[in-house]
Amino acid sequence: MATLDLFADPVDLTAALIDIESPSHHEEAIADAIHEALNQLEGIELIRNNNTVVARTNNAKNQRVVLAGHVDTVPLAGNTPHRMSEGILHGCGAVDMKSGLACYLGAFARFATSESSPYDLTLIAYEGEEVASEYNGLYHLERDRPELLAGDIALLGEPSGAIIEAGCQGSIRVAVNAHGTRAHSARSWLGENAAHRLAGVLTRIADYRPRSVTIAGCEYREGLNVVGMSGFVATNTIPDEAQLVVNFRYAPDRSVEEAKEHLEHVLALEEGLELVWDDIAPAALPGLDDPVAAGLVDAVGGTFRAKFGWTDVARFSNLGIPAVNYGPGDPGFAHKKDEQCPVEQIRAVRRTLDAYLAAETTPDNH
Repeated sequence: MATLDLFADPVDLTAALIDIESPSHHEEAIADAIHEALNQLEGIELIRNNNTVVARTNNAKNQRVVLAGHVDTVPLAGNTPHRMSEGILHGCGAVDMKSGLACYLGAFARFATSESSPYDLTLIAYEGEEVASEYNGLYHLERDRPELLAGDIALLGEPSGAIIEAGCQGSIRVAVNAHGTRAHSARSWLGENAAHRLAGVLTRIADYRPRSVTIAGCEYREGLNVVGMSGFVATNTIPDEAQLVVNFRYAPDRSVEEAKEHLEHVLALEEGLELVWDDIAPAALPGLDDPVAAGLVDAVGGTFRAKFGWTDVARFSNLGIPAVNYGPGDPGFAHKKDEQCPVEQIRAVRRTLDAYLAAETTPDNH
């Protein structure tokens, strides 16, 4: 089993995590290594739930900070072990999100064994983020052990360029199905073209003008788009089945029910069209107006922006816990074969976490 030094330079710890290959559904080795490293710390509570590892301090502090990061990656693409080049760390998970996880593991180890922080800490290293929600370790905790997610604020180590990306937009995916009658295209009057029945809803989506909304200084930009189309039988055949797949990304001032109602209103489906709800993910408010978040905002120099994509911060937000995304690296490199992260961003995140968890003044991060 690989040995991890949680007190090492965060770049070295990131490299060690990259070298423990952990694509989704294959997280046991990295969970074992993290569990063993945390087990060396004194005075903490340690819980293992499949390949999700939770560590907690219980020092009767007035506030609790949750540090969460997933241990799995997308499938490997010949990009392990790690490689260093001109101050850039390369490898599967370098951005998404073993660099953020390394920073969080190190911060937990340092402050769990010191008296310098005003916070109790929870560290959650969880499995199955890159696949369906049914495999997500945070989902399992939310369902079965919600008390382990409790805290005054949660930080998720998703790549955010070493600034805060607050909250996240919600996402709804639906299918719009149309039915017709198949016929030879030379005698099309004998059939009914299912694809043509989707013309009205397709036009309404194309004409839709999404809104932007600012919440706690973060601008969220909604979007409604067709992301899939089908309805082909043969080049000489009128299709009797057709489908649009539609994705609505909505700002966190809408509840799930409000977003669903708005989507139904915009689609305004004609009689005979069928709406199928495929996937619904709630949004998360930014939470930056919560007093416990103020120290983190100060520690990053007051820089923050909205998170457009959906992340697991929504799971905390739904429990009434303010949550933000904060980690090193450009999210544009996530899931790419040349996944990479500047080492200075990794060290900047470590410095900021140290300042925040020690309730110090703003460090010189850049």
